[in-house]
This record gives sequence, structure tokens and C-alpha cells, in this order.
Amino acid sequence: MAEEAKPLLIKRYASRRLYNTETSDYVTLEDIAKFIRDGREVQIVDLKSGDDLTRQYLLQIVAEHESRGESVLPVDVLTDLVRSYTTSAQSVVPQFLAASFQMLREGQSKVLENLTTIPNPMSTMPGFEALQRQQQAFLKSMMGGWTAAGTGPDAEEVSTPSSTSDREDLAAIKKQLAELQSKLSKL
Repeated sequence: MAEEAKPLLIKRYASRRLYNTETSDYVTLEDIAKFIRDGREVQIVDLKSGDDLTRQYLLQIVAEHESRGESVLPVDVLTDLVRSYTTSAQSVVPQFLAASFQMLREGQSKVLENLTTIPNPMSTMPGFEALQRQQQAFLKSMMGGWTAAGTGPDAEEVSTPSSTSDREDLAAIKKQLAELQSKLSKL
């Protein structure tokens, strides 16, 4: 258990190859991204100098995902991030982002917990289970990959839409979410 609390140490050799010190094998950026998605903390250090390269590699992982069309960060947010490097606001941006993501993780956990544990008087209504599955699928798709270790649903706990109607509903919810994100970005 104490082993899980320590970050996974990855060493970068002079050849720029990345070495997993736990499993004694070489890893790729995609392997590191998977460790992180699985809730593992990772630390990447240069073998020769001892410099911490974690931030550099995490940014590279984000950039690769964004360039493959797996866009999570709206252009407005990226623009604001670039601006924050040249203004006095840069001192508050890291704390704001960290607090925002922490609130997002906590909110996700609470919503999912409420969906599954609190008795709901609406549960006797016809179609309630389908609605609940849609809500869980929506939250899973919205929050996919953002769970910290030990939080959020397991893949088998959240059902995915199985009928055409469920998929259409999910598509409508995703469209509404995109519109909300666009409005929030403009604010």
C-alpha cells in the first residue's frame, strides 16, 4: 500500500529512452499516460543530472493528444494560458487550475455516489432506470480519464447506452455540453 503512495519513478537516459524503475523495462509516453489515467502519480527524472522532467513530459503527452484530435482544451482556454505567461496573473493561474480540477474530481465523485446510494423517490417511476443509466453514461463520457486513484466509477459500474434511443439521448446531451462549454469560454 505504501508503494502506491509513492510516485512511479521513471528515469530518462541520455538516449532519451524512459525507464520504469519498478518493472525494470522501457516505457513510452503512451505507457506513462496510461499509468496516470489509472490513477498513478509519476515522476520523471533525468538520470545524469537528476533534474525533474515530469512537467515537460506531461505537457508533451497533452500536446500529442490534442494534435491527434482528442481535444479537451478549447482554443479560448489555450489562448488564456498563453496570455497568463506574459502577465502578472501567472502567479494565480496554477492555483486556480489545481483548485478547479480538484473541485471537478470531488464533484464527480459526489454526483456518482448520489446516483447510486441515495434512495430516490422517483425510482418507482417507469423509465427511471433508463434515465439513471443515461446520466451515468453522460458523466462517464464527460469525465473519462479524470478520475484520481480510488475515485469515480469502474468501467463495469457505469453502463453504456445500449439502445439507439439511449445513444441519441447521449448525443443530444453531448451537444448541449459543448454549447455550455462554448458559452463558458466566452465568459
